[in-house]
Amino acid sequence: MFRDIRQRAGAPDLGIIPIGAYEPRWFMAAQHCNPEEAVQIHRELEAERSVAVYWGTFQLTDEGREAPPEALAATGIPDSEFSVLDPGQTIYV
Repeated sequence: MFRDIRQRAGAPDLGIIPIGAYEPRWFMAAQHCNPEEAVQIHRELEAERSVAVYWGTFQLTDEGREAPPEALAATGIPDSEFSVLDPGQTIYV
């Protein structure tokens, strides 16, 4: 699906991709991607850079509030390619 978007619209300079509210997978998979799936989306879009969103504000699901950025880091994707920003942090694209 995301490859189709890239083919129609081109690769984005910036992807804004959710990484939170994903556990339990049996219930949340249809609505929310987990960090591993977010990396797959980033790569399918061929985004120059992505920023993680939709995590840590409220305890919505079963994973801990800090689990999404930890799981994203565990994928091995460099922060320069897919970033998790601190609250209020600014980046320039």
